[in-house]
Amino acid sequence: MHFADERTDCGSGTVAYFELIPDLIMPEQETLLRAREDQRQGKAPSTQAGEFIREEFHHIREGKHGARSPKQAIAIGLSKARRAGVKLQPPSSGRFSNKVRRQAERDYEHGQHGDGHVSRRRSRAVTGALKREGHAAASTRAISQQTKTSARRRTASQRSAAAQKAVHTKGRGGLSSAARKAARTRFSQ
Repeated sequence: MHFADERTDCGSGTVAYFELIPDLIMPEQETLLRAREDQRQGKAPSTQAGEFIREEFHHIREGKHGARSPKQAIAIGLSKARRAGVKLQPPSSGRFSNKVRRQAERDYEHGQHGDGHVSRRRSRAVTGALKREGHAAASTRAISQQTKTSARRRTASQRSAAAQKAVHTKGRGGLSSAARKAARTRFSQ
């Protein structure tokens, strides 16, 4: 996987152009580094993309922009991840509309080949539209509801398999720290 770098020269004038793109389009350097670290550790592309989703929720909470729902914030984060080079495949047909799938395919291709062109006018329009949205989408309650809704769509065996996989990828240190946290928080609820 290659991550698109903010300073990559993809043609004449591209370097100067990237500096004009708002945070909505370009992920923060810290997010890119965390995603790279996840990749080095052999974590799944969806885990790497989680860093970009996390960044979006932080942006909404900071007031940089808003979102209509947690789903929209997640979609923005996934789009950023694909465009940054995370090998997160576009969704298969059936669950999402053709328009959503085509956009995900374009984002994925952009991330894998590093096309440097971004429409300045479109970027400003999207940023302006999102600034008019509310900030409740990043509230703890909204994210919790979204998580529960998402989990309900999966079977018990799928949830169990995901938990088993998480145990294997945590490593020895991660498991012991998770156990300590579980013991610490067990009676505080």
